[in-house]
Amino acid sequence: MKLHRIIGQVTLSRGHAGYANARLLLAEPEGWTAIGGPRESAPDLIVVWDDLGAGEGSRVAVSDGAEAAQPFRPELKAVDAYNAAIIDCVHVDPRAVARIQFDQPE
Repeated sequence: MKLHRIIGQVTLSRGHAGYANARLLLAEPEGWTAIGGPRESAPDLIVVWDDLGAGEGSRVAVSDGAEAAQPFRPELKAVDAYNAAIIDCVHVDPRAVARIQFDQPE
């Protein structure tokens, strides 16, 4: 799982029948920014299937790949990213953060 921040919603004008009643959100990966590291200048955004009610600004734990479709079993869904949890807060030992060598953006 990876941490992401919800930055918007996705609206489908037409979609596959498997997406009926789907709530799709646009999410930005947090990566090291969750613990004070540098923000990527142009992060890759992803579309996340949300059943938990996350809103804009929410920090979420996203499962991706084959694991993203597991909550729908035995149904088959064309899902590549699923919101598995809404994160209230992240606590990291500052001594551990101090030992991390962040790559500096060019």
